[in-house]
Amino acid sequence: MRLIPRSFLWRTILMILIPLIIAQVIVANAFFGNHWSRVHDTLARSLAVEITTIMNFMDNGNIDAANQMARDIGINVTTHEKLNRPKHNDNHSSEAGRLASELSKRLKRRAQIYIDKDKRLVFVDIPTKDNQIATFGTSLYRIYSTSTEVFIIWLIGSILIVSILISPFIIMHTRSIRRIARAAGRFGRGLDAPGFVPTGSKEIRDAATSMITMKERLDRYNRTRTDMLNAVSHDLKAPLTRMRLAIETGSATDENLIRDIDRMSEMVNGYLAFARGEMPEIEQSTELPTMLTRIVRDAAPDKKIITDFPDIPAQFYARPMALARAFGNIIENAARYANRTIKITERDTTDTVEITIEDDGPGIPDDRKKDALRPFVRLDDARGTDTGGTGLGLSIAQTAIENHGGQIFLEDSELGGLKVRIVLPI
Repeated sequence: MRLIPRSFLWRTILMILIPLIIAQVIVANAFFGNHWSRVHDTLARSLAVEITTIMNFMDNGNIDAANQMARDIGINVTTHEKLNRPKHNDNHSSEAGRLASELSKRLKRRAQIYIDKDKRLVFVDIPTKDNQIATFGTSLYRIYSTSTEVFIIWLIGSILIVSILISPFIIMHTRSIRRIARAAGRFGRGLDAPGFVPTGSKEIRDAATSMITMKERLDRYNRTRTDMLNAVSHDLKAPLTRMRLAIETGSATDENLIRDIDRMSEMVNGYLAFARGEMPEIEQSTELPTMLTRIVRDAAPDKKIITDFPDIPAQFYARPMALARAFGNIIENAARYANRTIKITERDTTDTVEITIEDDGPGIPDDRKKDALRPFVRLDDARGTDTGGTGLGLSIAQTAIENHGGQIFLEDSELGGLKVRIVLPI
């Protein structure tokens, strides 16, 4: 038999209610247990003193004084020669036990105590000196307090109220988690989850958002794999066909064959670099201005370079080789298409580092900016063939930036060309 339920709902309810119940039981036992005992002792002692005093008056023959005192304190006193009482009294009950003990200390005769719980009355029978029986009748509340019982009832009621109040919130959290589980199941089968949006607490929404991001990356990976296969078959087919035709017709030259082989080798190396992704690298404290200055000088020695870096650049932990490859691809694209000027700017905040790389080249139309970040997509096929591009530069850079938790944006530059804006977390 399982003592712990499997569902998150019941586990959460038990996690809240069990400590609450234990705490209330401890408080009830530690405080009200002693309080209840003291109250009952005081009540029993007070009534025992009153009964003893009245009995002393009666024993001394002061019947009027005894009756007057009884009326003043709310006790009904009667005398009988004989009473038809049950065989078993209530001297040892929880209600009358303390009173019996107090009377035995003060009287030299045995008192018989009987309780009428229906009428909430207590009767005390005590023999008198003239062999009669004096009966003292009063309210049961004179010796027994129900305040602790009421408190215990309220404790149980408060637990029920807390259960009723917290159940809707726990159910809402549980519903959000179940929706995430269903969506994850559909994502795992390669399906979409229409209408799925993050709901619930911040932590649950963050988990759902992370799962959606993971799904988008997996979809992009699948698309990239398909695009890579298409690109390999397309890009390698043309030079192979040209080489075969040249050899069959006898028009092949060593120079043309070597050029085609170099072209194919460059494409294959690009595909392999993209397929391998990021190589394992230890994170190090990194500053970007020195890295960017070195890359742009090597990539664009014949261009006008404008840099705008902070006096004290931000330092953050990153994989410098991966970032260098990413910025190298972006700056090489800028150098390839810039007419004359390349501008690199860094802006630091408490949480992020923002790098912008701009050029004065032809730029990219707004409707093609999204395609420019896709792997194996050339915005100008003819230009891509002439320059040896494989359409992987920006895609590799985007992968490296996203692996650092950053984002890359393609925008229009004030110089007239393209502005690549990269935001990295510190």
